[in-house]
Amino acid sequence: MKKEILLIAVLILISTGCKPKIDAPETSMGEVNASQYIAIGTDGTAGYADDALYQDGQSYSYARILSDQFNMISEATFNQPLLSDGGQTGINLDGNSQLVLGYKTDCNNETSLSPVRYSLSGNVNELSTSVYSTQGPFNNLGVPGQSALEVNTAGYGNPANGAGNYNPFYYRMASDPVNSSVLSDALSGNPTFYSILLGDQDIMAYASSGGSSNPIPPSNGAAGFGFDGSLNEVVNAMSGTGAKGVIGNVANVLQYPFFTTIPYDGLTLNAENTETINLVYNPLGIYFEQGDNPFTIDDPNEPFGVRKMVEGELILLSIPLDSVKCYGMGSIIPIPDQYILTLDEIQEINLKTQEYNAAIMTLVQTYDLAHANVNTLIDNLSSGIVYNGITMNTNFVTGGAFSLDGKNLNPIGQAMLANIFIQSINATFNAAIPFADVSKFPGVKFP
Repeated sequence: MKKEILLIAVLILISTGCKPKIDAPETSMGEVNASQYIAIGTDGTAGYADDALYQDGQSYSYARILSDQFNMISEATFNQPLLSDGGQTGINLDGNSQLVLGYKTDCNNETSLSPVRYSLSGNVNELSTSVYSTQGPFNNLGVPGQSALEVNTAGYGNPANGAGNYNPFYYRMASDPVNSSVLSDALSGNPTFYSILLGDQDIMAYASSGGSSNPIPPSNGAAGFGFDGSLNEVVNAMSGTGAKGVIGNVANVLQYPFFTTIPYDGLTLNAENTETINLVYNPLGIYFEQGDNPFTIDDPNEPFGVRKMVEGELILLSIPLDSVKCYGMGSIIPIPDQYILTLDEIQEINLKTQEYNAAIMTLVQTYDLAHANVNTLIDNLSSGIVYNGITMNTNFVTGGAFSLDGKNLNPIGQAMLANIFIQSINATFNAAIPFADVSKFPGVKFP
């Protein structure tokens, strides 16, 4: 009996000793000191999603995720100006709540899943209440709608400047709404490491207006006038503290679902419709045929102020779809300019994006920054990315990476963005910061 017990003990010892030892990957902050990490940026940095700022979205900003990955190695605080709405209602500058996926009945009395508002009104009190004294100072200085030209604008949060001349999202988080700027608040945080993602909203403001307003700021010019001068002012000041940093480039926003969901040739006509519309347009030299046709759009450069869309032009997701389905918009009634990007406007957007990214690369080289290639991430998403057997792309709702406004990333997309930043930080600063597990983040919530 004793021999049997001894034999069993030996076998257990041998089997245990023969098991391969799996070491956890080594982690390291390398040359990075993230004890006081400051994030400067716009919508994505703030966690703006589903056409509103709300607490759940803020919790999944790429800056928050990046800080969480830092904290797996080196403990640090990362304060955000969180809304007090329990993570649900949210608010945008139009006073609306966040979008959620729900059932909506259209003008044809057909009910289907569609983005709808969470409530009749957003939490408007959030934009008139300063949270700095109770929550600040803040590490996340992402301000929705912020231009790169406004980062060092004193009084950027001052309501006394009047509507359109201050940013309510900055008001609620500013250390001194009358005198402070986003940059001064960032510097007062004594940064040891920083991230910057600017310029995307300068492009997006123009693109999402259909090129009808908000012209893109010049690529070159002094701070407060040109993109390169404004961004250099920010990077020079932040690097002047001795902090290292990472900067993201500007993505091709025209690959976002806000611009790619509705096809230019989505005007489907039967025999009766074709006859009717030709009666209107044939005298103008415009002809339609049964089946799929390009939509009609306003164009003041045409002899009669109207023409058919051409391949490559884009329809914005902001177009009132009931007007298209039931009231002749895009057929008898041409689509107004604010819902269309023409080839000339698209060329302007592409040119400015390239020029902005060239300016960013110059700063990367001048200040020895890590360079997060956000543009490549969106390019890859446009083609489709397979992660843990799941394909994600830029398709609206079903693509898995964008929120319901078609312009901002959802938590999965934010985690992917954070990993792009981590990849560049690791490569530049000899770090081994672990990547976020994208599969653990939520996507679009279905009812």
